[in-house]
Amino acid sequence: MDIVSNKFIILVLCLFFIAVSVCCAGGGCTSVEKKIYVHLNYTFPCVRLLNATHQIGCQSSLSGNVGVLHVVESEENLDWVLRTGPNPPYMVILEHQLFNRSIMMKLKNSSSRVAGVAVVASNTNPAEGVSPHTACPNENTGVYSESYDITMAHCNVTLWNPFGSGLSYEEFDFPIFSLKDDNDTQLIRQCYMDHNRRVNSSAPQYPLCAMQLYSHMSAVTDTATCMRRNAINFSITPEAVCDPLGDSNVWAATRPLNNTAKGHKMWESVVIAAARLDSRSFFFDVAPGAQSAASGFITLLAAAHALRNVTQEAPPNRTILYTFFQGETFDYIGSSRMVYDMENQQFVVDLDNVHSVLEVGQVGLHTDSRLWLHSDPVSRRNNTVDDVVKMLVENLQSSLTGLNITLSEPAFSQPLPPSSFQRFLRSRPIPGIVIEDHQSTFSNRFYESMYDNAEYLKVSYPQNMTQEEQLEFATETAMALAEVATVVARALYKQAGGEQSQLNNINADAQIVTQMLYSFLVQSNNTWLQQMVPSDLASHLKDTPTNFYVGVTQQPSEPTYLVQHLLANLTGSVVNVTQEDCQKQRVDEKDSESKHIYTYTWVQGAAPPNSTEREGFCVRSTVHTSKALSPAFDILGEYNSKDFSTWTESRWKTIKGRVFLVASHELEMLTLGVGVGVLLTSLLLTYIISSKADILFSSQREPTNATY
Repeated sequence: MDIVSNKFIILVLCLFFIAVSVCCAGGGCTSVEKKIYVHLNYTFPCVRLLNATHQIGCQSSLSGNVGVLHVVESEENLDWVLRTGPNPPYMVILEHQLFNRSIMMKLKNSSSRVAGVAVVASNTNPAEGVSPHTACPNENTGVYSESYDITMAHCNVTLWNPFGSGLSYEEFDFPIFSLKDDNDTQLIRQCYMDHNRRVNSSAPQYPLCAMQLYSHMSAVTDTATCMRRNAINFSITPEAVCDPLGDSNVWAATRPLNNTAKGHKMWESVVIAAARLDSRSFFFDVAPGAQSAASGFITLLAAAHALRNVTQEAPPNRTILYTFFQGETFDYIGSSRMVYDMENQQFVVDLDNVHSVLEVGQVGLHTDSRLWLHSDPVSRRNNTVDDVVKMLVENLQSSLTGLNITLSEPAFSQPLPPSSFQRFLRSRPIPGIVIEDHQSTFSNRFYESMYDNAEYLKVSYPQNMTQEEQLEFATETAMALAEVATVVARALYKQAGGEQSQLNNINADAQIVTQMLYSFLVQSNNTWLQQMVPSDLASHLKDTPTNFYVGVTQQPSEPTYLVQHLLANLTGSVVNVTQEDCQKQRVDEKDSESKHIYTYTWVQGAAPPNSTEREGFCVRSTVHTSKALSPAFDILGEYNSKDFSTWTESRWKTIKGRVFLVASHELEMLTLGVGVGVLLTSLLLTYIISSKADILFSSQREPTNATY
């Protein structure tokens, strides 16, 4: 009896699984899932970041947040979400002009009725200024503190970023995504219009259009907590919950320096030429940084290229050290690490070697062809420092010959704007100038936002141009930045003790600036940049603008790699060696120190006409990288440090969103009840059939002794 019953059950189960397999093999499972859900493409989430004291950013629950869609068309329409809507929680769809601090804080304070927010990004920049960053960037980790000069601390003299709302530094306990305004977004709007929009002020009827957003973050509380949890994970396959923000600094010198010889060198005197590489916005992986980062480092790259020949033919007395700092947005990660290494004899030169600093900041939006030379009024009270600063200003002013640029100094009592140079001043009084396009408050209306892009920097091209034509088309911005680069190059050469007679031979190439602007702000995957990178990096070039978010420390980011190879090509020289020797850094067997002084890189080169084979070559340069990781992590272990950056980024597993129709709660309960009833009934029938199997499944057998 039991054997017959078991065979029957097994037969039924086999038939069921065969039917399911056939259905799924024919695409049935996938097609059903597609009919239920519409998955969102091109979504960018807000993620969780942590520092020594707290956490910021956004996250969903472990299974994702689900809410009824509601498109907020005006601030007055927000009342439906916050109070009167009968079907909370709501998934709020915000047009870009409504994504501001006022509305977001109202949603945050009513988080029990808000499941999440999806912001529809605009295809064009808004007319008004938008900056989710703070009004006083990096105010607690720069040089201006109560101990340095209390009157200048916390932007008391100048509020640098007046459009700053501080939204990027708020914590939200629901997910916030940015959506590209495309077909998916139109589908969401149509779904809302068809199912969720009120008609004659009456509540919409089920089924309603709903959205689910997944962005669960693993880390909580603060950096010390998450780093402690990283250390005590005893599972077989341990998983970290957060990672320190960081990357690599890029540097090069006009005079070869042995990268393995650390510490002070009595004979060496360097002029540091600095720029930052990173930016950010409210959303992860959306950091165009055109004005805040790209305008400065592209200008410095062009200046380094303009100085290549003259520093080889008529070397100045001092070495020019080009430095490109990563992670400056997050409490000066890169510059603070380099200064720390210099102080502790872990860098190729130390602070005793630094003669002066010239930093190129935001220089892409200068009006009336005017730039401003910012210096620190506190350190200039020292006569020695003041004399060198005056000399640097004079060198800059004397570099204007034949250029349509005016240089001015702000009022003497004004502090430095947020800049990497501040981290040098925290260590000791060092002469220096920061070049900016603003006298006091930023001229950048979109500082650290998604709108600080090519459009804002006026990098645009006539219609119907091919990529090759765009790479050759010199925009007004490219021409302006080339002039700034010429001023910087001439001033650096003169500050380093170069010959006055050589200044007129120093001119930045506007064509190079044009190609760099296109490569960083439009797309890196272009024929010009493909020639300058190794083959293993070429596959990572993208058809989108570069993302300047610093990221975590596992590997250097795209801008770091690109700047590293561009700097090598623009300042280095070609050596005639094989690809194998070049890649193994064994170019000069007679000189064992060569590999510690120079870097050798085999780049793809260009493909000749009517050929697909590229003619690669070996570039020798003085370009190196150094850690851009806060000393608080890998040296000091002080996760509550007030002197160094302690920013970490939470880890996550799933980032996605989808839209679907949801039934009323009553119908869901009814469906559940029916399902439970069917289950119980089937169990009862199975028991009855099993207990009566000898009757239901028995067969009449003939006696074995029957005869015919």
